[in-house]
Amino acid sequence: MYAVVEMGGQQFKVKEGDAVKVEKIEGDEGQSVSFDKILLIMSESGNKIGTPYVEGASVEGQILAQARHRKVLVFKYKRRKGYQKLQGHRQRFTKIRITKING
Repeated sequence: MYAVVEMGGQQFKVKEGDAVKVEKIEGDEGQSVSFDKILLIMSESGNKIGTPYVEGASVEGQILAQARHRKVLVFKYKRRKGYQKLQGHRQRFTKIRITKING
């Protein structure tokens, strides 16, 4: 059984037990979270396709970590003008373990 879930403007295909890195969600480590924007649920008993979301469906998970991705360097350069600019960015993310899919 798996589901397609919309979290943080992105779509993820998840199963029970999966660990997913999503855009930062408020909460502490160990806290449980629930998502109700379910686009699709595939199971042995049948498929449920949402228009746009499946009514009454939810996915529950537990926050494993609040962290930051590796640094991305942005380098701007204009030749023959003496212009150089270096900037770094580290995006925050939340790592979630999927505990239950309610269809």
